[in-house]
Amino acid sequence: MKLNKLAKTIACTVFAAGLASYGASAFAADDIKIGVSIWSSTDVLGSDSKRMLDAAADALGVDVQYVDQGHVSERVTASVEQLVAAGCQGIIVCNSADTEMVSAIKTCNDNEVYLAQFYRIISKTANPDIYEMAKASPYFVGAVHEDEPANGEALVNILLNKGCRNIGLIGWEQGDATWLGRWEGYRAGIEKWNAAHPDDQAKLSEPQYAGTSSEGGSKAAEALMAADPTLDALIPAGGGGDPLLGAVAAVERAGKVKDIAIVSTDFLPDLGERLKNGSMAGQSGGHYCDPLYAFLMVYNAVKGNYKDFEGKFEDVTFPYLYVSSPEDYGDYDKYFEQALPYNAEEIVALSNLSLEDLKVAATKLSIEDAAARAAK
Repeated sequence: MKLNKLAKTIACTVFAAGLASYGASAFAADDIKIGVSIWSSTDVLGSDSKRMLDAAADALGVDVQYVDQGHVSERVTASVEQLVAAGCQGIIVCNSADTEMVSAIKTCNDNEVYLAQFYRIISKTANPDIYEMAKASPYFVGAVHEDEPANGEALVNILLNKGCRNIGLIGWEQGDATWLGRWEGYRAGIEKWNAAHPDDQAKLSEPQYAGTSSEGGSKAAEALMAADPTLDALIPAGGGGDPLLGAVAAVERAGKVKDIAIVSTDFLPDLGERLKNGSMAGQSGGHYCDPLYAFLMVYNAVKGNYKDFEGKFEDVTFPYLYVSSPEDYGDYDKYFEQALPYNAEEIVALSNLSLEDLKVAATKLSIEDAAARAAK
C-alpha cells in the first residue's frame, strides 16, 4: 500500500530524528489508517457516530484517528491536512461546507489519500463547479447522506398533523448544505399545506441561527418565543443534537412544554421519555450509520477493491428513521441505543460487498431490518 506523500516525508523525518513516539510501525505498508474529521465526537450524534466507527475499526483491524473541528471552516480544512500528515490513507469528513471541500479534495489529490463525505453531499445545483471537481478527482470516493428536503417536509407534516400552525425555525450554520436541504423541505411542507387548506393557514418563521452549541439553541428558542408569544411549535433543524437540547431547555424554563411542540433531526438519548412527557413531538434521524458506510467505501478504496473514481461521483442515500410516539421509540432504543444496528460479523460482511451492493444495503437499514437481523 502506498503512503501519501506528506506522510512519507514525515515518516522519513521522524525516523532520521529517532523519535520513538511515532515508531516505524505507524506508517507500515500493511497498515490501514483512516482519519475522521468530525464536528464533534462527543455530542449526541457525534458520540453515536464514533461508537459505530470504533466498532467498524475493531471488526476490520483498522486504525482510526479523530479530529474534532467544531464546524469552523479553517479548522475543517486544517483537519484534513492534519490527518494526511498523520499518515491516513483515507479520510471521511463531516461537517463540510461545499466550499471547504475544495481544499479538502485538493489536499487529498496532492497526497494520494482517499476522501468521502458523511451526512453531507456537495450540491450539484448550488455548486456545480465544486461538484465537477469532486467528480474529476481520482481520490474523491463519494458521499453518504439523506434526502434532506424529504426529511424536512416529513417533520413539518408531523407538526401540522398535531395541529401546529405557527412554527419557529432554528438553523445552525448559514450556507451548510444539509441545513439548506432541510429548510427547503420545511418550506415545501408549509406551502403544500397552505395550498390545500386555504382556511387553515400555517406559517414558518425566518431562521434563528444557533451554531452547534446548547447555549446557541437556547438563545435562538428564547428569541423566537419573545418575538411571537403565539408560537406553537419549534424546529431546531440539527447541528448534532446540542442546539436541540438548548431549545428544549428554554421551552421548559418558559413553562411552555404543553404549548410548544418540538420536532428535530438527530435522536436524543432520552427521546423515549421526552415523547412521553411531551417535550418532544417527533424526531427523524437515529441510525448514525452514514459514517460507517463512508468508512467502508474509503476502506475498500485503500485496499484497491473499489477503484476508478475519476469521472464518477458515488452517491449513497440513506433512509431516515422517524418516531412520533413512545411506541415508535421502543424498538429503536432496543436495536440502536442498547446495541449497535450492525455487529462485528455483519460489518465484515458489509465490507466484502461490491460498491453497488453496499448502496443497496444502505437503503435497507431500518428499525425492522435491525430487529430481523438481531433475531437470527
